[in-house]
Amino acid sequence: MSVSIEIILAAMVVSYIIAKLLRISTELSMFISALVGGLVGGTGISARHIAEGAFTYLDIILIFITATFFMNLLKESGGIAYVVRGIIQKFSNKKLILFVLITFLLLLPGALTGAGSVTVLITGGMIAVVLGYMGLSKAKTAAIIFIIAGLSAAAPPVSLWAMLTAAGVNMPYVGFFLPLLVPCVVLSLLTIFFLGWRAKPVDLEKALEELPEAPLRMNWFKVILPFLVFFALVLMGRIWPHSLPVIGLPLMFIAAALVSFGLSPIKLNLFLIARDTVHQLLPLIGTLTCVGILVQIMTLTGVRGLIAITFVTLPVTIVFFSLFLVLPVSEAVLMWGAAPVLGVPLVLLFNTIGLNPIVALAGMSVIWPLGDALPPTAIIGRLTKDTVGMEESYSQMLKHSLIPAILIMIAGTLMVIFSKELGFLTLL
Repeated sequence: MSVSIEIILAAMVVSYIIAKLLRISTELSMFISALVGGLVGGTGISARHIAEGAFTYLDIILIFITATFFMNLLKESGGIAYVVRGIIQKFSNKKLILFVLITFLLLLPGALTGAGSVTVLITGGMIAVVLGYMGLSKAKTAAIIFIIAGLSAAAPPVSLWAMLTAAGVNMPYVGFFLPLLVPCVVLSLLTIFFLGWRAKPVDLEKALEELPEAPLRMNWFKVILPFLVFFALVLMGRIWPHSLPVIGLPLMFIAAALVSFGLSPIKLNLFLIARDTVHQLLPLIGTLTCVGILVQIMTLTGVRGLIAITFVTLPVTIVFFSLFLVLPVSEAVLMWGAAPVLGVPLVLLFNTIGLNPIVALAGMSVIWPLGDALPPTAIIGRLTKDTVGMEESYSQMLKHSLIPAILIMIAGTLMVIFSKELGFLTLL
């Protein structure tokens, strides 16, 4: 007996809501929703499809782990502390330059790992100290770190929303560098200057007392060389694509991590840092694993096709002007699962009507991270509040984030609408 696809979708949605009301984690809620979809759809609990779905994003998980391992090694060796202390010592009275450098420090960890949470954990705490001694409130500081951490996750070279959606439409993850980099950098700078324009020069003495000490033998060469190794490997693969073996991003990050480990001025416990890295990323790995299972079952039961057809048949104007609401809400509910579930049909629609799918997807990727401040998940938002040590209510951080969020939504939507005109970014 066949069951209407609408009934299967409704059963999956209801089971997900019930699981969340019972305070079950988002990852397990998605897994339960997938199981219910399979049972209602008549396919049962298929071990084969669960296993296939669980391994769908294995390559992305490997990038996640190796990149975060590299950043954790750099942090534990004292490299991050050395950079932060060096920057504020040199530019404590030059707010313009200091804000630009702070933005770079906040963008880098998330850009390399694809996770805003890594930005918050690696550099967020130290940047919060600096901004606090510039006279900014905890709520404003948290808003700055949250917004830029979200944009860092969307920034290249690792943007999970773009990667997951591109994989879903069989589109190579190529040409995204500038379409993602330009809006992320510009919007990050607008955020920190808008929220921090009343900041005073850093109280250098107090800031240095609170920041962690850097090892005596740490220097700029030891900080920069691992990054040079990583980018050299990336460039070599692009310059001589047919002469060199395909290394892959995970191995590139491992090479950079080993260089950082070898140059560390202090003795590092490689096994302990690797263990802590996996423990730190378990929720994110669990999310990607369960997203893969959910998408596999949705495809098996026809639910994914139903969602795709629904979006493709909507008036394009409605789609354009609902992105600011649909994308953040879908991220709040499904986290990265929103990319393959909603991103795929949207990109197919935009490609069908003649828009540039790469630029359009980059525009959507800029908007998606805003959902990380919304319930029921609000992972990055809550993590930022705890890291900054904000005693005010969570709503205060959201209040200060509102104007930057509106700018991000407008910019992302305009990128989608004018993606054809911005197509030159993919060629540079």
